[in-house]
This record gives sequence, structure tokens and C-alpha cells, in this order.
Amino acid sequence: MNIEIITTPNDTLKESGFGSLNACNSVLNAIKALHYSVRLNVCTTEENLAEIVKRRPDLVILAVKYIPVKEADDIWLSDYFSQHKINYTGSKREVLRFDSNKVLAKTHLINKGIKTANYFIAAPGQFKKESDLPVVFPLFLKPLDAANGNGIDDLSFVTHFKDYESKVASLYAAFDQPTLVEEYLDGREFTVAIIRTANKRLSVSAVEVIPPTSAHGLRILGAQTKKDDSEKLIKIVDHEVKNKVATLAIAAFNALGVRDYGRVDIKTNNHGECFFMEVNLVPGMTKGSSYFPEACEIAHKFTYEKVIELLISGGIARAATTTPPHTQRGYNKSLATAI
Repeated sequence: MNIEIITTPNDTLKESGFGSLNACNSVLNAIKALHYSVRLNVCTTEENLAEIVKRRPDLVILAVKYIPVKEADDIWLSDYFSQHKINYTGSKREVLRFDSNKVLAKTHLINKGIKTANYFIAAPGQFKKESDLPVVFPLFLKPLDAANGNGIDDLSFVTHFKDYESKVASLYAAFDQPTLVEEYLDGREFTVAIIRTANKRLSVSAVEVIPPTSAHGLRILGAQTKKDDSEKLIKIVDHEVKNKVATLAIAAFNALGVRDYGRVDIKTNNHGECFFMEVNLVPGMTKGSSYFPEACEIAHKFTYEKVIELLISGGIARAATTTPPHTQRGYNKSLATAI
């Protein structure tokens, strides 16, 4: 079994995938410990990808969604490897768009009967006065497709029209796109790591996220909080709450058509009702800090290595369709058993 990990220098990407080169090396080392043949590729051009295709690996692990190309269209890796009939981890391009566009995911799930916060899209000057707004204050403003809390800070929470206009203008200047404006949910915040394993069962790890209190008395999960790693992830001890959060996350995961793995973010209002917020389909994998492996450790006491083993199990199963699994190098019997 030959496995290759694909990443790209991603410091400037809005959606950074597994994370830094250190994160990808952690994934590499975890796979080596499973006795598979594995290599890490830092790709910047289509030529780099063509070299991988020539080697015909059994599985490629996509640590980013795309490779940016100057003065040309981005190369979406799921499309590229699908076209070359190479087995890859994660979801197809048509599903990854739900990660890249929060509104698209919300609209899709609303049509499936899944709750999400009321929202609208706004450009500078689009609404002239408070009574024109489709959703009443308080509101929460964030970029349409940025990840890692980019563009989110204390000023994202607005209660007056003047502050709303200011934040819409600043986000447009920074991201050159309209703003996602949501009703502010004043309850708790959760994240749920979901893995569809080799036996098609779901491993679901739901945890609560508690951001630090800011100078303005707000608990906002913004870019600075994530950079400082100052939020806490804690186990959900109330079984009713955990079941409600997990049930909504699984419903969203399935309704969006996610393959292999994804992380679903959920918030509640002050009545405890759960609402889908967004989905991350190439979640961070930084050992010791990224939400996905941390949620698995908190909820199920999985080691980082166990998380990676489960993460790639679906892709390995697809590679194993033509050869009996027990005859393949690196076959691990534990992947064929229920969690």
C-alpha cells in the first residue's frame, strides 16, 4: 500500500486545511507507524501533481483543498485526482463547496429541514437603515468563506446600525466579498468531529468550545483567540445536550453528502436549541491543538495516531476493493472492527 500526502505552502490561504508543514509531518509519522509506505509532497504546480500521478499511489491524502496558481484557475485536488483515477481522501469537489461557501451549506441544509441561524448577505451600502435589515439586532458578522476565525473579532457582534455598516465595510475591504450576517445566538458553542470508517460506521466526537472572555465581556471565537490557542475544549457531560448536538451534526454531515470525515460547528440559543453554523471538510490536524484530533481525544480518549488511522481507513478500504485486505501490506485488522 503506497500512500502520498499532498499539501502546498498555505500561510496565505483563506482555508489552510490540515495546517502547517509540521501538522502534515505529524500525519506522515502517524501513518508510518501503521507500517504503510508514505511520502509527503509540497506541491505548487500541476507538474508536481503529474509526478505523483505517474507513481500511481494507492491513496493520496489531501491536506488542502486546492493549489493556487498565479494568473490561472486554482487546481482543485479532488477534481484533479478523480480525473486521473487516483483514490483520494475526503469529499468530492461538489461537496467541498459547502465548506468554501457558508451560505451554500446553510441554504442546502435549510431545504433539508435542518436548523441554522437566520442570516442574510450584505455589501457596503446595500441597506440604508436599520428597518431595511432582514434580521433584527443583535447580529453577528463574518466573511462569507474565510476559515480559522479570520475577520472575526469583538466588532463582529453588533447591536446598532452604525456599527453594522462599519463592520460590513471593513470586511469588504479585507476580503473583497459580501458579508455573512447572522442572528446572534447567545447560547453555547460546540464542535463535532465525524469520521466515516472502513466499516461505514460513524465515529462521532462532540465537545464544547469555550472561548475566553474578551475585554468587552464577549466570548467570541475569532482569529486572535485561535492564534493564541486560548479557548478551551471540554467534554459534554450532559447526555441530553450531547445527544442533541451529535444528532444535528450527523444529520448535517449526511445531508451535505460528506465522505470520510468532517467537522461540524454548532451553536445554541438561550433556550438550548441547536443550530448548524458551518462545516469544515479539510479540518486542521495540528497535533495537540487542532479541534478535530482534540475532540476525538476528549470524547473518546483516542490518541492522535488512532485519529489518523481512522481518518484514512475509508480511503484504504476503497483502495482495497480489488485485493483481499489481509494480503495487503500495512493491513490493520482493527480498521475492520466497529468503534
